[in-house]
Amino acid sequence: MNDVIYLDHNATTPVAREVFEAMVPWLTGSFGNPSSVYRLGREAAAALDVARGQVAALAGCRHEEIVFTSCGTESINTAIQAALAMDPDRRHIITSAVEHSATMKACEHLARRGYEVTWLGVDSLGRLDPGELKAAIRSDTALVSLLWANNETGVLFPVGEIASITQAARVPLHIDAVQAFGKLPLDLGTLGVQFMSFSGHKIYAPKGVGALYASHRVRFSPMLRGSQEEERRGGTQNVASIVGFGCAAALAAERLNTGDVAPLRDRFEMSLLERLSGVRINGDRTNRLPNTTNLSFEDVESEGALILLDEKGVCCSAGSACSSASVNPSHVLKAMGLDNQQARSSLRFSIGHSTTAREIERAIEAVVQAVSKMRALRPKGSPVLAA
Repeated sequence: MNDVIYLDHNATTPVAREVFEAMVPWLTGSFGNPSSVYRLGREAAAALDVARGQVAALAGCRHEEIVFTSCGTESINTAIQAALAMDPDRRHIITSAVEHSATMKACEHLARRGYEVTWLGVDSLGRLDPGELKAAIRSDTALVSLLWANNETGVLFPVGEIASITQAARVPLHIDAVQAFGKLPLDLGTLGVQFMSFSGHKIYAPKGVGALYASHRVRFSPMLRGSQEEERRGGTQNVASIVGFGCAAALAAERLNTGDVAPLRDRFEMSLLERLSGVRINGDRTNRLPNTTNLSFEDVESEGALILLDEKGVCCSAGSACSSASVNPSHVLKAMGLDNQQARSSLRFSIGHSTTAREIERAIEAVVQAVSKMRALRPKGSPVLAA
C-alpha cells in the first residue's frame, strides 16, 4: 500500500494502529458476552463503559446518552423513528435536498407511508438558509433532520442556529454528524440537539460500529428491541469494535484543533487552480470541513478520471461512497445548481491525518496528468456525457 495515495477519507478511514491494538484482546482471550454475569462478561461490560465514556467525552454529552449501533445509517434511522414515536399525531418532517442517502431514503419511505416531507434547498455554495427552515416549521412538524457537514462538499450547516430555531418551536432535532464528528469541536451539553448520529469508520475505527446520541431529556423509543444498551438497542454488542471506536474517539479528541490537514487541502486546491484551466471548487470555501474539497474539471468525465487516477495510485471519489455505483449525477451538486455536465465532471478529495505533503505533491501531478490526457483525447465540442 506504500504506493497508494489515499484521498478518500470521507468514504472510510484506515484503522489506526492504536485502535487495532486496543481491539485485539477483545477478539482473542477476552471474548465474553457483556450481558453475562461471570468475570469474562463483566470485563466486556466494563470495556463498553470505558468506550461509552470516550465517545461521550468527544461529543460533550453524558455517558448514558450514548447508544452504540452497527453504523451511522442505523443511528440515523433509529433517531428518525424515535422522534416520530414521540408524537404519532405529527406527520410532517423537514430535511434538506443534500442529505446522505440514509436520511433521504428513510424520508422517502415515510412519505410513501403518508408523512409529508419538506425538502429544504441550498444555495449555489451548498448553504442552508435558516430563515427557510424557520418558515417551514408547522404545528404538526414531528422532526427536523439535517446534516452538519456534507459528505461530498464538506460544507457545514449552522447547527447552533438550527438548534435555536427548533428549540423555540419545540420540535425535535436530529443532526447527522457522521462526517463532522471528530473533525470539529462538539459540546452537546449546550447545543440543544435531541439526537445526533456518529460512525466509527470515519474516525479511524473499524466499519460496523456507530453511535447515537439521545438526549436524556427526550422519551426514547428503540428501533431494535432487546435488553442490551439499557433496552435502547437490542442485539449483543460488538465489543471489539466498540472498544476500537472508543479508542478512536480519544485519539480524535487529542487531534482536534491541530490544523494538520487544512494546509494540505489548500495547497492541493491552489496548485490545481494554478496549473489547470476550467477548475471550479464546489461549495462554500469558508464554512466547510478542513479536510475536504470537491472540484469540477471542465471537459472531463469523472468516471474516466477515477480510472486514470487509480492507475496512478490515487484514491478519490466522484461523490458519496454509498452511491458511487450510481450513473446519475450527484444530487448534492445538482441541488447547488450545477448542471449534469458539471456534476459529472466533479471529484471529491478528502485528506486524512496520515496524508503527507509529499503525497499531496504526487497527487497534484497525477491529477494534472489525468485531466490533461482526458482533455487531449476528447473530441472538441463533444459533451462530457449525454444528459
